[in-house]
Amino acid sequence: MGEEPDDADPSDEEVVRAAADAAEGVVFKHYDQSSVTDLDVTVTFEEGVLDVDVYLNAPDDPDPEVVAEAATEAAGDAVDELFGE
Repeated sequence: MGEEPDDADPSDEEVVRAAADAAEGVVFKHYDQSSVTDLDVTVTFEEGVLDVDVYLNAPDDPDPEVVAEAATEAAGDAVDELFGE
C-alpha cells in the first residue's frame, strides 16, 4: 500500500511553480502586462526553506515596492497552502 496522494508533500518543483505563479499573479493584478518594464521572480526551495525575490520595474502608481512585497507575501502564502498550513 502506497502513500495517499493527499498526505504526500509537494515536490520542490511544485513549490517553486506555485510561489512564482502567485507572485506573478499579484503583479499582474495591479498592472497591465504591457506597462511592466521588467519583472524578475526568483524562487528557490531547498531543504524546506523558501526564498522569494521579486524585482519589479513598473509605473509608480501603485508603488512597485509595495506590489513586489505583496507578491513575495503571496508566494509564501501559496506555499503554505500547498503544505496545508
